[in-house]
Amino acid sequence: YRLVKHCAISIFLTACHTLINRMEYFFYVIKTKKSTFMANMSKATQNYTRITTRTLAELKAKGEKIAMLTAYDFTMAGIVDKAGIDVILVGDSASNVMAGHETTLPITLDQMIYHAASVVRGVERALVVVDLPFGTYQADSKEALRSAIRIMKEAGAHAVKLEGGSQIQDSIERILKAGIPVMGHLGLTPQSIYKFGTYSVRAKEEEEAEQLLKDAQMLEKSGCFGIVVEKIPAKLAEKVTQTVNIPVIGIGAGAQVDGQVLVLNDMLGMNKEFSPRFLRRYLDLDGAISNAVQEYTTDVKKQDFPNDKEQY
Repeated sequence: YRLVKHCAISIFLTACHTLINRMEYFFYVIKTKKSTFMANMSKATQNYTRITTRTLAELKAKGEKIAMLTAYDFTMAGIVDKAGIDVILVGDSASNVMAGHETTLPITLDQMIYHAASVVRGVERALVVVDLPFGTYQADSKEALRSAIRIMKEAGAHAVKLEGGSQIQDSIERILKAGIPVMGHLGLTPQSIYKFGTYSVRAKEEEEAEQLLKDAQMLEKSGCFGIVVEKIPAKLAEKVTQTVNIPVIGIGAGAQVDGQVLVLNDMLGMNKEFSPRFLRRYLDLDGAISNAVQEYTTDVKKQDFPNDKEQY
């Protein structure tokens, strides 16, 4: 009897232990699924239908990186926008990649408005930021405001970007007072290339690095919604990002910033001559386009194009 009783108790205890384990597993699964569901819900809230300057602030607060690319025409802007980019910059780099100039200095305000208007017409979701070109804001703050107003009214842009720090503070503040969002640009500022004399990394020395950090704080205090930092040491870019509460977008500034920007033509491999260390090419459009044109030319010469199905 004692043996049977002992066996019964052992079986009962084993069953209880098994039941407890299964219940613990059940609650673990429920908790895991709940966590996954909440994570997916969190991601879902990030599917913004329209990106604004406020959206960028929210993305920084959440720790979600901001993706930014340039565009200069209707067709490419539409493709980039539909692909889910957060910010499209109509950069004065159009002077280089669209017009073939050596620097960004030659492009005019009228030309920037033309490119910006083309981009805006192709965009439904992304925030469109437009560079104020060289010579349109450095002379005085009133001219800067007139230039910014023209870009906003004639192109339909969402914001403007200016290169420089304390030396253009008056222009930045006057534009902001008119209700126009401003993005700053520090570090390597291409419009000042003849002053620098080189495209090498900026703010490597302590004095320049300290001034850059002060300029970043000034831009935030003035009311800028974001800052581009170009070609500066990664540790400095990280320090700037941690110091200011507005988004910091890097190009050649390391990974510890709030987002990244590249020139579209460069990252698509349309310009093989330009190969800075920070550039990652995602396509070889130079080769792909060249091959397509060669194939088309061959087909025309051989009278293979158009065929019977390609004519009326």
